[in-house]
Amino acid sequence: MEKALENLSKEDLLKVISSRDEKIKSLSQDTSKKDEEIDYLKSQLAMYKRMQFGQKRERFESDPAQTMLPFEAEPAKVVQQQEEIKEKIEYIRKRPNHKGRAKLPAHLPVEEIEIHPEGDLSQMVCIGKEITEELECEPAKFYIKRYIRYKYAAKDKSAVAIAELPERVIDKGIPGASLLAMILTAKYMDHLPLYRQKQIFARENIQIASSTIEGWTKQALEKLEPLYEKLVFDTKVQGYLQVDETPIKVLDSDKKGATHQGYYWVYHAPLERTVLFDYSPTRGGIAAVPMLGNFKGYLQTDGYAVYDKYAKKKEVTHLACWAHARREFEKALDNDKERTEKALLMIQKLYAIERKAKQENLSAEQTKELRLTESLPVINELGKWIFEEIKSTLPKSQIGKAMAYAYARWDALSAYLYDGRLLIDNNLVENAIRPVALGRKNYLFAGSHEAAQRAAMIYSFFAICKKHEVNPFQWLKHTLENIMSINHKNLKELYPQNFKKSADL
Repeated sequence: MEKALENLSKEDLLKVISSRDEKIKSLSQDTSKKDEEIDYLKSQLAMYKRMQFGQKRERFESDPAQTMLPFEAEPAKVVQQQEEIKEKIEYIRKRPNHKGRAKLPAHLPVEEIEIHPEGDLSQMVCIGKEITEELECEPAKFYIKRYIRYKYAAKDKSAVAIAELPERVIDKGIPGASLLAMILTAKYMDHLPLYRQKQIFARENIQIASSTIEGWTKQALEKLEPLYEKLVFDTKVQGYLQVDETPIKVLDSDKKGATHQGYYWVYHAPLERTVLFDYSPTRGGIAAVPMLGNFKGYLQTDGYAVYDKYAKKKEVTHLACWAHARREFEKALDNDKERTEKALLMIQKLYAIERKAKQENLSAEQTKELRLTESLPVINELGKWIFEEIKSTLPKSQIGKAMAYAYARWDALSAYLYDGRLLIDNNLVENAIRPVALGRKNYLFAGSHEAAQRAAMIYSFFAICKKHEVNPFQWLKHTLENIMSINHKNLKELYPQNFKKSADL
């Protein structure tokens, strides 16, 4: 080999050396890529292990080594268990009432039951009484509301008079407003599918076909359309919106036997405390055009790329979410604990300042002043640290991804400092989405795209009920009874927050 090299010309020798250098460089790059990939896979494995075995109470994995339970216990153990149960019952009966029991609500009706001592009381005088209260309930009470309208005729038979029926939710239908309100509240608030509600009716010997209940639900929701359109209009003109999206399966699909993946786009107005669900068959940017196409003001979102188009508009100030930035760093705890903990501690300081403003009930101006005094130095310190550390961090490592996520959105993460009314994260809109996630587990999918949009209407109003501490059943019953007769100019009076105000008067 060496002799062969000696016979080469200077130019050929340089080519050979250059070729070998390229091979060595290529091998070095391959090794570096493999090392980087190994580090990434290690961090992913550590994160999954923490998700599996970390302190998450909702996670439970059964022990595969657990033995089967016996179907019958030994006679001696049965006798022992019965004695233990007897002792337990005696203990519970003799145990004094807990002194710190909850106070019963004052607004509930009271049924009084008077109990006098047994025996002859004619020679005794009542010197007082002791009162014991229990909270009781009755299952849903079904009854028939019968309208009897008397007809009157003039004596000369020239005219006939009869009273008009009150406005009904479903014309010529049998369900009243309270029954429809109960069905919708049970399905969309308590996540009880219609087939289970049908079983409740059957227990009361009320036989109603599933198709009939589905028809009632559809017609009741359609009555809310004018109020929903008003909510859409009012949401569009808000100056501060938080936006997020969540999937919903829809039975209406081009593929036979499959469901379509649709999405609820959720718009939360923090200042008004209103929520709007809008259904779209797609998660693409076009879905947000009806709501955000002409939006002006503060727009707060997560890192989904679709929002970038709207965030870059001149009339929009984009706010990112510190909760999402924090989650990215939390994923890196097993990848780079030291640097991850440093970042998380600084983010924790930002949240501590927010809690301080809330606990002290500071005004918007005071909150802004507090943030500029205490939060801004922390943000500057964290930003400078990320800028320096990201240079020596593998981009594909989890800590590298967390730093890149925050670094790319730094201006948007800092934008909540502009106004004391702005929020540090997008958590409130995520909280509004949770009922949909719970509902998905029970009724699995919407029957059609139209049904998904109708569900979006009731999800919107029930979310507002929750934010304003309004009883959803009472609000919906009142709304169904009045929406057909109210003047369209006064439609806003039927909003849940306005129903609460009128109820408080």
